[in-house]
Amino acid sequence: MSMIEQEFRILLNSDYGLGMLPEYQKSLKGVEQLYKGADADDKKVIAGMVSDCKYVIEWLSSGRRPGNKRGIERRAGYEREILLEPIRMQNFTGRFKAVPSEGISEDQRFQLEQVLGLLSRRERECYMLANGEGFSHVAIAGMLMISAGSVSEYIQRAQKKISSVMEEYRSLI
Repeated sequence: MSMIEQEFRILLNSDYGLGMLPEYQKSLKGVEQLYKGADADDKKVIAGMVSDCKYVIEWLSSGRRPGNKRGIERRAGYEREILLEPIRMQNFTGRFKAVPSEGISEDQRFQLEQVLGLLSRRERECYMLANGEGFSHVAIAGMLMISAGSVSEYIQRAQKKISSVMEEYRSLI
């Protein structure tokens, strides 16, 4: 929303804005009367005044910018921007079962480093970006400049290696 639109919305919602509409309507009638008795040169200037008055009256009466085919509430999903406070954003992230790195024990950290140490550099990158950071395979492919199929393959290999190590670890316990 532009600054002009924001200012008009503030004016429209204030007591001052509500009183402006009748004043603009009176001004429009007066300017239209002037237009009838004006000569050719003055008619160009007065026509601009009539146009401006009609524009403001439409904006004040409808609450949205004249000429727009769609209001902001009817925009496509990618055109709408929904701003959230950081505290409200935590409600959305609270549903995931991710464990912060500070919340794991020293033993768990050691096990994690051991398992990730078995993976190749590419497998570790892909696995950590997909499962640790939550990126899609396409996004990872763009970041690492490889194909999405390669990303899937690296993640599958890493998962197999991690599963086999975890099975061995469980059999020991």
